Amino acid sequence: MAPLDAGYEAPEKDLYEVGEIPPLGHVPKEMYAWTIRRERHGEPDKSFKVEVVETPKLDSNEVLVFVMAAGVNYNGVWAGLGIPISPFDVHGEDYHIAGSDASGIIWAVGEKVKRWKVGDEVVIHCNQDDGDDEECNGGDPMYSDSQRIWGYETPDGSFGQFTRVQAQQLMPRPQHLTWEESACYTLTLATAYRMLFGHRPHTLKPGQNVLVWGASGGLGSFAIQLINTAGANAIGVISDEDKREFVMSLGAKGVINRKDFNCWGQLPEVNSEEYKTWFSEVRKFGKAIWDITGKGNNVDMVFEHPGESTFPVSTFVCKKGGMVVICAGTTGYNLTMDARYVWMHQKRVQGSHFAHLKQAAAANKLMMERRLDPCMSEVFPWDEIPEAHIKMRKNEHKPGNMAVLVSATQTGLRTFEDTLEASKSKF
Repeated sequence: MAPLDAGYEAPEKDLYEVGEIPPLGHVPKEMYAWTIRRERHGEPDKSFKVEVVETPKLDSNEVLVFVMAAGVNYNGVWAGLGIPISPFDVHGEDYHIAGSDASGIIWAVGEKVKRWKVGDEVVIHCNQDDGDDEECNGGDPMYSDSQRIWGYETPDGSFGQFTRVQAQQLMPRPQHLTWEESACYTLTLATAYRMLFGHRPHTLKPGQNVLVWGASGGLGSFAIQLINTAGANAIGVISDEDKREFVMSLGAKGVINRKDFNCWGQLPEVNSEEYKTWFSEVRKFGKAIWDITGKGNNVDMVFEHPGESTFPVSTFVCKKGGMVVICAGTTGYNLTMDARYVWMHQKRVQGSHFAHLKQAAAANKLMMERRLDPCMSEVFPWDEIPEAHIKMRKNEHKPGNMAVLVSATQTGLRTFEDTLEASKSKF
């Protein structure tokens, strides 16, 4: 991608207001950021505060990105709460800037960076590693001991005017999308891609059936699209009937409302009366799947992320030799299952965590080629970043992925020229 034309005038200052655009390549000493501090751990309206902080300094393989927009995901909620871990116990810095998704413009590069230039428009994936062990060189970087998630396990995420990333985190921005659309999809899309295609031999194949929990959310909406694009069949699970049409529009073969069944939560004691009642409900749920896939056709794969409330059912409805792949525990971490149905039917339980660059790039290529929709649901201004996380925390957000504006002063901007013009009209 050719670098931007720097032919515009702007003053060189040590601090710019949010939405004000510095001269291309000029790095101010300070910046505005939404920060979290250990003593403020709690709900997002308590833990997130705007502060003026030092603009990050670069190492030789790092890149400074001028953030146009950022994505909202559970990393920010967890970082603010300090649950399940405090990010300060990982990186040890005095403050934490959350945000693990972003679109923006490269503003400075380290001396060893060769693939990217100042002015390139990029999206950022959130995996970092040190690059010098066996897994990073011929293995799977996600298994590296140095693997960490930017904006959660590092202190310098996307909810600031500038963010510091490793060069290998960068991917080209889809030019047909707005800044906010570009910012909202990478974390959930790449996570879904690895879950479906990254765990051999259980990689998604045409004609297979996949049960997708939370089908209308950020993860689920991409799982549905990827499954459909691969020629497989997605069975989406929802909790609200008003989400059915949205999930079907993404390409699902069928949709099941989990509120029609009563088999959620931890597994009752095996062979108890409670277990018999639970088992009867699970069989009804299984029949609802068969009504979509055909009698006797259990799903090849279960796309799991609620965790505690759904895991016992997931391990039951998965077919013999199939896989339950899980990347989160949004309803709790105490997973239970009837082990008999796992070992006797030789099912695989697979943990999955984000994605490495090759997987993220493959997923991003599908977005670049317009094969996928970013499913952006809501956009929040800079001042409402805590409110966006409160919505997610309370599960009150609309179907799809949320974004927040950072240096883009309004929605709908697709080019730097449009963004510059909008900034000039405000400042």
